[in-house]
Amino acid sequence: MAEQKRDMFDDIIDITKGLSGLTEPFNDLKDAFLGNTDPEAVEWNPADYKERPRANTLRCVARKSSKGSCKACIDICPASSIAIEDGGIDILDTCRKCGLCAPVCPTEAITTTGHKPRRIYDQVASAAAAHETAYVTCARALRRVPRENEVVLACIGEVTPETWLAIMADYPNVSVYLPLDICEGCRNAQGEELLGDAIATAEEWLGAGMGLEVEASALTCVKRREFERKEYMDKIMRTTGLTVSKLNPATAAVTTVAQRLREHTKKLSAIERTLNAATGSTTQKRRRMLTQNRQLLLSVLQSHPELAENIHVQVPECDFSKCTMCGDCVDACPLHACDLVDSGRFALEATYCVGCGLCADVCETRALTMVEHDARDLVLPDPEVKQGTIEAVTSMDAGKLAAEAKKGLSTVLDQVEKLAD
Repeated sequence: MAEQKRDMFDDIIDITKGLSGLTEPFNDLKDAFLGNTDPEAVEWNPADYKERPRANTLRCVARKSSKGSCKACIDICPASSIAIEDGGIDILDTCRKCGLCAPVCPTEAITTTGHKPRRIYDQVASAAAAHETAYVTCARALRRVPRENEVVLACIGEVTPETWLAIMADYPNVSVYLPLDICEGCRNAQGEELLGDAIATAEEWLGAGMGLEVEASALTCVKRREFERKEYMDKIMRTTGLTVSKLNPATAAVTTVAQRLREHTKKLSAIERTLNAATGSTTQKRRRMLTQNRQLLLSVLQSHPELAENIHVQVPECDFSKCTMCGDCVDACPLHACDLVDSGRFALEATYCVGCGLCADVCETRALTMVEHDARDLVLPDPEVKQGTIEAVTSMDAGKLAAEAKKGLSTVLDQVEKLAD
């Protein structure tokens, strides 16, 4: 996109910035007397960015069936703080709140409220939409109060590939800040490996790279020019009552951060509504569940369907000669992605399936096999385009029916005329 030409409002904003130092020349002296310190020197508590995970037993692959082989959360936990027994998932008091158990859970049975995939996306999007560069980092790497364009997590290994993909596709000005050797000696074992794998996967899916900063001195906090203009116009509007469009029509087209986030949320909600209307429940009236990671992936594919061939997912395929139509796979599926239709025939809704493999594990006859495919089946048509197609087809059908009715009426009239003769 071509860079917007400077006008008098940019000059006014620059002059205003320069005048702030002249109108309050004793700010530094005042702060010294009042005890106000540099924000970077303010004491902060890394624990503020950590959160104890919560477990949803109903979604847990290991709890749905004793034949389930998934123990990903137990294997990744650096403190051995997760126990799956006695019909539930226990998060022990030894938990370090690193959050690494959440991204490895395929069904999102373990989550943290503040660091769910959509919440992480919103935090990064807010920073990236308002600033020239946004950074994602961990509490151990930053060691100070974050600035507006710095998103701090307990460990950036807790960001999933789907979340990275959505961030990179929508905001290419996002980078990771991770000083060299910062992960060495960290108690959150495997966090760096998870981060590397997640970003590498997202880069492969998108065909683009993620930025990386390793020096604290390289971090900047510069607001986007259009965002600064919008802030300035809003300030004038509040002060004078003039509308933005009267001051400068160009600024009226600037999309605010809040608007972009609302649009993204509306897009995710529209995707879920479309799926619910089409295949939202099984024949047994079980409501299918869409994970947040899958929501983000579907939103990217809807905007960039050409990426589907780069993305590979695992789904079960059925050998119907071996299938006994027992329904064990349907009962075991944590997200109710599979179903028995047409008098017991196995069917799968690929948009809901996350490839956990439990359906194949519980199948006694080994009729189900996990097979890797590209993500073309996950590409959803734009609802507006789909509605237009439906209306066009309906119009064509109506025209065809009218023509047939007219032809039939003419035939009847001809016969009546012959009888009259």
